[in-house]
Amino acid sequence: MAKPDDRSDNAEKLQEMLQNTEERIRESQDYVAENAGEISAEEKANIEAKNERRAESIEGYRAEIKDEISQS
Repeated sequence: MAKPDDRSDNAEKLQEMLQNTEERIRESQDYVAENAGEISAEEKANIEAKNERRAESIEGYRAEIKDEISQS
């Protein structure tokens, strides 16, 4: 028998994921700043591209949070 769909804490989980993603962006930016002379241009570009994808995820999380809150 399938479990009932309990979405009561979805907004909280999404908010936590959003905050974790923001923290990863800050950490990677700090890493690049602190190691600018030691990392390759390719590695820096890879980190920046990953941060762009993270920023897109954050936008999606925000939209999902709004949807969850409006459905509550």
